[in-house]
Amino acid sequence: MINFEFYNPTKVIFGKDTESQVGKEINSRGYKKVLIHFGGTYLYETGVLDRVHKSLEEYNIQYIDLGGVVPNPHMSLVKEGVQLCKKEGVDFILAIGGGSPIDSAKAIAYGLVNDFDLVDLYMGRVTTDKIAPIGCISTIAATGSETSNSSVITIEEGMLKRSYNHDCSRPRFAIMNPELTYTLPAYQTSSGAADIMMHTMERYFTNTEHVELIDRMAQGLLVSVREAALKVVKEPTNYDARADLMWAGSLSHNGLTGTGRVSDFASHKIEHELGGMFDVAHGAGLCAIWGSWARYVYKTNVARFAQFANKVFDVPMNLYNLEETALKGIEAWEDWCHKIGMPTSMTELGINPTAAQIEEMAEKCVATGDGHIGFFRTLYKEDVIRIYNMAQ
Repeated sequence: MINFEFYNPTKVIFGKDTESQVGKEINSRGYKKVLIHFGGTYLYETGVLDRVHKSLEEYNIQYIDLGGVVPNPHMSLVKEGVQLCKKEGVDFILAIGGGSPIDSAKAIAYGLVNDFDLVDLYMGRVTTDKIAPIGCISTIAATGSETSNSSVITIEEGMLKRSYNHDCSRPRFAIMNPELTYTLPAYQTSSGAADIMMHTMERYFTNTEHVELIDRMAQGLLVSVREAALKVVKEPTNYDARADLMWAGSLSHNGLTGTGRVSDFASHKIEHELGGMFDVAHGAGLCAIWGSWARYVYKTNVARFAQFANKVFDVPMNLYNLEETALKGIEAWEDWCHKIGMPTSMTELGINPTAAQIEEMAEKCVATGDGHIGFFRTLYKEDVIRIYNMAQ
């Protein structure tokens, strides 16, 4: 186990009807004017937005609504939000939704208190530890942005999907009511469950030794998500399964399962280019890529892949042939993806990149890491091209 720091100051308010506490929570911190940031029509149709407005009004907190967030949120709306906040004197930003509104809200919060161009921040040309205060109400179990330090934004010029990670962006509070996820489309629910799995798996596949404690925590989380996703596909209003997914989403990406080890995140970087170019659902894109990444790198540490197969997917351990166990684990992951309606190739995802597009994605991908990505196994442009081709 290597040295680490773990910081997670977000207050979690979890359970039924907890969105009604948002006014009390913001008022207790002394804020007076809120930007409410969200996407789609769900909040109107379900009455969630009305309940949030009512809760704020009870504490005489002013608010402005800014909808329009799309999956793989755009920098243009972020900049619009910054200008609106400055014009209206907003002192707190409240995101309602999943990773896209929360990530977009974090970007607005960066822009509100910093003078640089936000494109420079997400392109890695500047850094900051300053951000306006944010909170969130989760309506999707997926990215874990409600307690993470990460924000991912799509820069329309070049369709670049880029992130900025800093602990200052962890929300002041996260309100999480599993009932708000009941009406999610099945595809979105499954895509979110896959994203939760991947956030843990990106940390689990490491070459750091003597990390048994966190391994066991990660394995328990992965098994719980595996089982809960299968239940929710059949029973969309199963509260306990929805609760497991929602809490696992936060635990998978708040940094806990990465403590004491070097994480990988190559699959995320490879998928980000798919999301940038083809605007695919993030979790589905990860499912389309991961099996190919795994088959490309598993010989780097066959024992870890065999352990994953055995502990997460109950594949019998063949001590005389760990490679067989490892490959069966990859197959078990792909079988699980299919059972919840997720793709395991780009063809199943519904895209068919040309050779030129694959080369462009690979070049952009490795450019985020000075010519290479990954820590489980270092991957260069030609490696990423091969993985994209395998995923066809």
